[in-house]
Amino acid sequence: MAHADPAFTQAEYDRRMTKTRAAMAKAGLDALFVEDPSNMAWLTGYGGWSFYVHQGVLVLHDADPIWWGRGQDANGARRTVWMTNDRIRGYADEFVQSTVCHPMQDLAALIADCGLATGRIGVELDNYYYSAKAHLTLQAELPNAELIDANALVNWQRAVKSGEEIALMRKAARISEHIIDGVLERVEPGLRKNELVAQIYSDAIHGADGNWGDYAAIVPLLPSGPDAAAPHLTWDGAPFKSGECTFFELSGCYRRYHTPFCRSVFLGQPPDHLLRAEAALVEGLEAGLNAARAGNQARDIALALAAPLERAGIERGARCGYPVGLSYPPDWGERTISLRPEDETVLEPGMTFHFMPGLWMDDWGFEITESILITETGSAECFCDRPRKLFVKP
Repeated sequence: MAHADPAFTQAEYDRRMTKTRAAMAKAGLDALFVEDPSNMAWLTGYGGWSFYVHQGVLVLHDADPIWWGRGQDANGARRTVWMTNDRIRGYADEFVQSTVCHPMQDLAALIADCGLATGRIGVELDNYYYSAKAHLTLQAELPNAELIDANALVNWQRAVKSGEEIALMRKAARISEHIIDGVLERVEPGLRKNELVAQIYSDAIHGADGNWGDYAAIVPLLPSGPDAAAPHLTWDGAPFKSGECTFFELSGCYRRYHTPFCRSVFLGQPPDHLLRAEAALVEGLEAGLNAARAGNQARDIALALAAPLERAGIERGARCGYPVGLSYPPDWGERTISLRPEDETVLEPGMTFHFMPGLWMDDWGFEITESILITETGSAECFCDRPRKLFVKP
């Protein structure tokens, strides 16, 4: 039974398959196995919380791709992928978390059935979901095949978004704004962090403008005071305190598409060093947005950001952004381009980034970020529309 409300047209999926097959041909691959759930969804439409077991999509040159996964998840594939049911292959539950057999044995048999036992098969070697044991088992079961590192091959095909994808990111942006508006309204001294996070999740899932909210690939991050020096701490039950800055790293999500959006709040009167950092960061953001133009390089954004910060005596060694769009846990980035001085990737219209120049110092930190779209002409478009500043609440 096909999905009653598909996210994309068949023409969109055809476009994706054409791009991926061209990249496979350039790499000399006879087939490609992708286990990244984001790439699975991008290629086929598959969606489900089943990525804790081995699953994937086998991409072929001369036939529709094959969804492969746990047998009980095959019905989920039938409900979400664009392919016909004969392109769905489920393996027996005896392979799941077994110490005597492995799902890759079943995948190897499928690959052999496709006449590819001696082929050049691309695999995602540096992906979260493709384990060392999976690779070793596949090698052992296909001794005459050549397993080629095709990590991020599909990710790179996702770099330039279609109009259909951008439309979903705009809907996610409205949810991001709704979440941040709720944070700014509610946060105050004495409010426990977990209570605010409960409201963040409520706003995120209720959605905005009639569009429901999906779960984000990263949980809300909101460290305060000295803890804000660490970029990836989650919440606890402690109350917010006067005299502390908290950054809120959040994203609305609609049909797996993310538009991350971060703002910071100081409860009380901010110290001078934080106000100086705010001024430098906002200046750098504006310069970076101006440099984010088609034909420029990813490094131009990073260099534009860095100049005002350096003048203010602020050094930050981290990259300042990455591509975003379709994603599953544990990350909403696409793991290709990085906005940093070394990356010479040419910016193209339709590329989307989280321009993310967070400041994480020894005992304080704050974030002001924008998700941006590279346009045909002119500087980048910001998906969200809220003041670019440190918010202060007495």
